[in-house]
Amino acid sequence: MVSQRSNIANSSSSNSLSNFNNGNRAAAALSPPTSPHAANTAQFNPRLILSQIISLQSFHYVVLGFIFQINHVLFATNITMDRIFTAKFLDIWSAMGWIDNAAVLMSSFIGSLLLALIVEKSKKCLDFSVTLFLIHIVLCSVYGGFPSTWDWWIIHILGMIMMVVLGEYFCSKRELSDIPLLVL
Repeated sequence: MVSQRSNIANSSSSNSLSNFNNGNRAAAALSPPTSPHAANTAQFNPRLILSQIISLQSFHYVVLGFIFQINHVLFATNITMDRIFTAKFLDIWSAMGWIDNAAVLMSSFIGSLLLALIVEKSKKCLDFSVTLFLIHIVLCSVYGGFPSTWDWWIIHILGMIMMVVLGEYFCSKRELSDIPLLVL
């Protein structure tokens, strides 16, 4: 018991002594002993997480709208918000339905690239992808009612799976890339 108190006192005094020697007397009196694990833990920053969710969601709809613009030029499809927020045009059994299906899947692929740019951590890809699609389900429900067709669910779940898997792959490739050194 006495040796534990002396160890705690020694670690506390060494931290305080280093602050005192650096001329920071106020910090020496108020600073708690630092743990060796403090540098390893990531800080929780809700503003960063919220801004990443908003930017990912916004880019998702911008990309989806841009792909629908390309489909309008190539396939003469009409441009409407219903293509994004309802299940009317998603049909896995028709050629015209696969134009919109491909647009949703392509936006999921580009979303996986955006995950690597915006989120940058492979362990967060699942969270951000599921959050994106849950927000999309809520917005679809508000706009045109809860999606009730199997086609809509199949395409969006496939898109979410593709976004998670490819997003983790692209993030891990980015995390494991070499850090360039300055050559003198």
